[in-house]
Order: sequence, then structure tokens, then C-alpha cells
Amino acid sequence: MALSIRPPSGRSETRRRRTVAGKEARQQAPRSSHAAWAPAADHRDVLEILNESAKGRVPALVPIWFGRMSLSPFAFYRGSADLMAHDLSGTPTTGARVQLCGDAHMNNFGVFATPERDRVFDVNDFDETLPGPWEWDVKRLATSLVLAARHNGVSPENARWVTRTALRVYRGAMRAFGRARYLDTWYAHIDRRIVAAHAGRAETAVIEQAVRRARRRTVLHAFPKLVREVHGRYRIRDDPPLIVHYANPADERQSRTFYDRYLDSLPPERRVLLDRYHIADVAQKVVGVGSVGTVCAVLLLLGDRDVEDPVFLQLKEARASVLEPFAGPSAYENHAQRVVVGQHLIQESSDIFLGWSRLQSRDFYIRQLRDMKFSTDVTTLRPRTLLGWAELCGATLARAHARTGDPAFLAGYLGNRPVFDLAVTAFAEAYADQVEHDYAQFLRAIRRGQIRTHVDV
Repeated sequence: MALSIRPPSGRSETRRRRTVAGKEARQQAPRSSHAAWAPAADHRDVLEILNESAKGRVPALVPIWFGRMSLSPFAFYRGSADLMAHDLSGTPTTGARVQLCGDAHMNNFGVFATPERDRVFDVNDFDETLPGPWEWDVKRLATSLVLAARHNGVSPENARWVTRTALRVYRGAMRAFGRARYLDTWYAHIDRRIVAAHAGRAETAVIEQAVRRARRRTVLHAFPKLVREVHGRYRIRDDPPLIVHYANPADERQSRTFYDRYLDSLPPERRVLLDRYHIADVAQKVVGVGSVGTVCAVLLLLGDRDVEDPVFLQLKEARASVLEPFAGPSAYENHAQRVVVGQHLIQESSDIFLGWSRLQSRDFYIRQLRDMKFSTDVTTLRPRTLLGWAELCGATLARAHARTGDPAFLAGYLGNRPVFDLAVTAFAEAYADQVEHDYAQFLRAIRRGQIRTHVDV
């Protein structure tokens, strides 16, 4: 199935010509125009959009979703990608498209293990992935940096510097990818050795801490916390309302069909590996902020050595991307397939068990749970370490966009001067103000009883 991303072929147009085309795109969308932010005349109703997003979620979990969003403007931002999707649709674009992360806030970057067990830094959330304007991801990331800095008590000057730095790194990395061979771009990765070579002592310490924590987040480490033995059988521990067994589980035939569809989405060698395991238990598990209320579950698989050879698979519902009304519909009928394909396109190396299926008209993607994955709480970082994290996010996002877009065109557009950096920083500050205004409206609705919340953290 063809994607709606078609970078110009190097055969028909030279790289130099595509760079020139990027410069010419400044006439359509001047780089300074990205600074502008003002709500449209028909500015969206915050509560209306949030209530629309609540449709189809598990009703009992919606108060938890709202409760987690109520903790801070940054948490509200994480859980309300719908709002920004609506707003970004009216901002300037060059017309160039990439495979978007779709929700590129800085908490959606982190450390995880490749199949070779090397630890790398990469994007780690793809629920909203879709082909679309590259500027949308960049502005989503930049605004998250401003909000995180404000949450941490960073001065406006330092917050501005953190955001500009991430954009400068994005621009510089795109310039390098614009000159690189296509294969070199595809193979490019950000591991702790690269971080150590380009970061200061404080930034390196943050990543090394993340790597150490990621190393501990393994299935064997999680097993005694998530599982208990009941009458000789291993069962996932209930922890209501965050982890519960289904009151009305799917029947055996539906479950078998679901699992077989999932296996069919995997390469043959991965199916051979999973055939060695048997399903021991399944339970619903609440995760994240924006995903709360969607159907998510944990599947416990055991090998012939039980506790010595477990596998946890996370089943996560995939709904239509919040970007679809503005960027166009997905090329895939199954939204979980959209997520999986997008992840493979963007990420350097994806989970070996990443696949998709469907159950009772709901789409699910499946991946391992706690396979050396870790993302630090960026709202606790000090200015210098926040700066290091921002640099990593900027470089990583540039590589993600270069893999599916035209880096020569984007490098030509961005140029050598910081015009774009300054403009998007100004946008991020103005849009962070908008988020705080929306958050205040959200809190007023809670106080008035228009929204019911349950804070579980």
C-alpha cells in the first residue's frame, strides 16, 4: 500500500536543485511567519473537543484521564493533542510532508533497547503518527520545552534558550542529513556514546541515569511486581482501577482469532519464537496520560520454565489519529497498522514483537511491556540537564523526519541563519500561554462540576 509521502527522486532532481526548491519555499511560507499565533475567529471550544475525545473511551476511566490532565499545564498539554492538532491546521506550512510522530512532546522521547540490546535514544510514542507537515511536530516539541521549563521554574530567558537550542540542533542535523547518503541517514542513531561525545557532564549524567534505569526495566524485574501465583497458576496482580481483570472477557474463539491475526502481522521468525510460549493471563492496564480510557491490556506469556522465561505483551487500542481531520485520512484501514508502519518508518529499531490485530471493531497494536524502556520525568530537570534533553530531542526529530521526508529540501528552507529557530521559539512561547489559558478553563470546569475527575497519582 502506497504512502502519501513521496520525496523527489534523486534521479529526476538533483540534491542541489531540491535545496534550492527549499529556499524558494520561503516565498510561500516565510520562515519568520512561523512566529505567529492567534486563535482563529472560530476558536475551538476546549470542553467540546475534550468531550469529543472522551467518546469511545472506557467510561469508568475517563475521570482518571481528566484527573491526570489536571495536575499541571504540561500534563494537560500531554493529554490534549486534539486541541493543538486543531490549532496547527491554521499555521503556515511549506507543503513538504514527512511521517509525523504526531505527538512529539519531549516526554515521548526516551531510552530503550534495540533487538541487539544496545540502548539508544529515540521517539517512543506513535499513537498519532500520520503523514503531514513537518512543522507540526517541530512546534509540538518546541511548545513542550517551554511548558516543561516553566513547570521547573526556569527563567523565561533560559526557557527561551533551551527551546532555541533544540531548534538549532534540529536545523543543523537536517543540514547534515541533506548532504548524507540515504543509507547513512537510515542507519543514523543516537546512542550514549554519541551523547557523551557531544554533551557536557550534566547532560551525560542524565542519559547515563536513564540508561541504568532502562537496563533494570526488564521482564524479569517486572515479573514479581506484576504477577502472583494463585492455586498453582500465575496471574497478573489486580490493582484497581489501574489493573483489573476483565469482567466480560472475549470468548475463546474471538481471543484465538485476535491472537492469530496478530501473529500474521509478524515476520515468520518472530511467529516461530512466540509459538514457544503459551498465554497464561490477560488484564486491563491503564497507561500514560492521553491514552487513559482507551482499551489497553497486558498479556502474560510463559515459556516452559514459567517464572524464568516470561514475556509481557502490551495491547493498546489505536484510534484514528487526531491529525486526520486536518492532514487527511490514513492509508490503512486498521489504525493499529498505521501506528506500526509509522513506528517502523520513524524509529531506528523497533520492538521485535511489534504487530497489530483487531477485536470487536477495535484496532490494537501489540508490543513488549518494559523491555528496557525508560523516559525521564522532564518536569524535574534542572536548566542544564533540560538543555541536554532538548538537544537530543531536536537531533532525534530531525533524523525521524529525514528518513521519510526530503532533507535537502528542508535544509534549504531552514538555511544557515537562526530565522526559523527564533520564529518557532516565539510561537512556542505564545502557544504555551494558550495552553495555560486552556488549562485554567479546564480547571474552572472541574470546579463547576462540568468535568468529573479522579486523581490517581
